[in-house]
Amino acid sequence: MSGTGDEPAAGGLCAVHIPRAARRTVGRPWESPAADAAGEPELPRVGRFPAVQAGQPAIERIEPTSALIGYRGPTACAAAGITYRQLDYWARTGLLEPSVRTAYPAGAQRLYAFRDVLVLKIVKRLLDAGVSLQNIRVAVAHLQTAELGDLTELTLMCDGATVYECTSPEQVVELLGGGQGMFGIAVGAVWQELEAVLGRLHAERTDTGETVLGHDPADELAQRRNRAV
Repeated sequence: MSGTGDEPAAGGLCAVHIPRAARRTVGRPWESPAADAAGEPELPRVGRFPAVQAGQPAIERIEPTSALIGYRGPTACAAAGITYRQLDYWARTGLLEPSVRTAYPAGAQRLYAFRDVLVLKIVKRLLDAGVSLQNIRVAVAHLQTAELGDLTELTLMCDGATVYECTSPEQVVELLGGGQGMFGIAVGAVWQELEAVLGRLHAERTDTGETVLGHDPADELAQRRNRAV
């Protein structure tokens, strides 16, 4: 299913079951310059990250989930698998605004946290399954307020009209035992998938505004091969 997801709801608001009692709070080093045939050291070759001279500390790598990292709109779209039109519509209608930086004052670029992009990706999957935007809003509200560490233990189950939060395998089995056709979204699996994707894309430091270059192992391998030629 495609589009912005603003179709009218069918069946009223969903019931999101959240057992509160069950919740828990939960550079590679660079080689020194090599000497050429005349004994003179070669200038360091600059790859994806700035070259580090001998004796300097390794470049700090920041995890994609860090609060120091934010993602601009195009990057969030690429990682979540949505269009910029959907991203803009959801932000303007209040479904999901970026938690790091909004588009106000005029001219500012939206900046999304890792949790924001995770929720965007889950919203896309719920829309594809036919869940109405009205029902999705309820699930989004819970995903935004839950402890970040708790999200990896959640499984969202949906029968097309109602979204359920499950925090244990037993709850999933109980829902499946009702005989209704359901599908599930393991939030922990989406988290791991998203973390790997965002690690290869550019980001922005929330404290300094500096661009953080993505780290793609395939690119690094290609650079090593090029240097060996």
